[in-house]
Amino acid sequence: MFYTCGPNEAMVVSGFCRSPPLMIPGGRVFVIPCIQQLQRISLNTLTLNVKSDKVYTRHGVPVSVTGIAQMKIQGQNKQMLAAACQMFMGKSEAEIAQIALETLEGHQRAIIAHLTVEEIYKDRKKFSEQVFKVASSDLVNMGISVVSYTLKDVHDDQDYLHSLGKARTAQVQKDARIGEAKNKRDAVIREAHAMQEKVSAQYKNEIDMAKAQRDYELKKAAYDLEVNTKKAESEMAYQLQVAKTKQRIEEEKMQVQVVERTQQIMLQEQEITRREKELEAKVKKPADAERYRLEKLAEAQRLKMIMEAEAEAESIRMKGEAEAFAVEAKGRAQAEQMAKKAEAFQQYKDGAMVDMLLEKLPLMAEEISRPLCEANKITMVSSGGGEVGAAKLSGEVMDIMVRLPAAVEKLTGVNISQVTSGTG
Repeated sequence: MFYTCGPNEAMVVSGFCRSPPLMIPGGRVFVIPCIQQLQRISLNTLTLNVKSDKVYTRHGVPVSVTGIAQMKIQGQNKQMLAAACQMFMGKSEAEIAQIALETLEGHQRAIIAHLTVEEIYKDRKKFSEQVFKVASSDLVNMGISVVSYTLKDVHDDQDYLHSLGKARTAQVQKDARIGEAKNKRDAVIREAHAMQEKVSAQYKNEIDMAKAQRDYELKKAAYDLEVNTKKAESEMAYQLQVAKTKQRIEEEKMQVQVVERTQQIMLQEQEITRREKELEAKVKKPADAERYRLEKLAEAQRLKMIMEAEAEAESIRMKGEAEAFAVEAKGRAQAEQMAKKAEAFQQYKDGAMVDMLLEKLPLMAEEISRPLCEANKITMVSSGGGEVGAAKLSGEVMDIMVRLPAAVEKLTGVNISQVTSGTG
């Protein structure tokens, strides 16, 4: 058999093949009669009026607190729905509300005992949040969720709150009187400021009027000056315009003369051009032809001289190369001859030096006899002692013989004393 339920309740099917029981929040289900059982549990929102009378606060002041709580069994959460079914299945909404109310009232009393009257009265939002937080954590285990909690009323039988109100009223009245005095003071100050601003505005207005009058006079004087100046300028401009007109007439006359002179010059230039063309046809072109012929002849003569000069330079270069080759060959022959002499000197040593000395001997004799040759005459005077004259002559001969080795060494580069001592 099919059963249905609305969204504000849940169906629980238990029995055959339903372990654990099937929970359906809003919907339909098929139930086998006799072997399966269908039960319903309400999901409606419950409104609880939570009253806590004469609860002692932290300072020992008894107060009565009334709160309003909204709660319901959570059907969308299967775990919370299962917990609610286990605890409240078969109970009416009033019974479920009573259980939740007692739980909330206990938590509310506990929180009141930890707070002062001032904290509860002045910060109602904080008190509501604490009750909501503590009650929610406890009711969740029963499958109930707290939707909201608000503090409705706080009162006491000892006129404690009334006394607090009197103090606050007195403070407010005091603040009001102070505020009124301040307002009166500010009003007087503002009135004085207004009067001062009025006088300042009046003076400023008079100053502005005087400035405006001064500006008017200055501008009027400036305008009069400008008008007079314009009148004078207009008169001067008229005279200047007359002078300019006369000058322009003279300039136009000059322009006419210039145009006439220009036309004459153009005619003269045309005549000169005609004569130049005639002269060019009769004289210049034949002269250019003759000049061209002479230039070509001069160019040919120049090329001929250049070629002759180049040929002569080539001949001189070849002759120089031949002479250089001959000098080089002669130098090589002399070098070979000197090398052979050096080899001979190296081989024969003293004999070669003697041979060389004999070759140079005529030159040495010439060198030695040169002082005698330079003498024009030689006069020998004897005083009767022939031996003395002979001695003088032999002295001169000995002087020549002493100078002989130096002359030989100068001519040949050979030291005679070494040669004679070597040969014995």
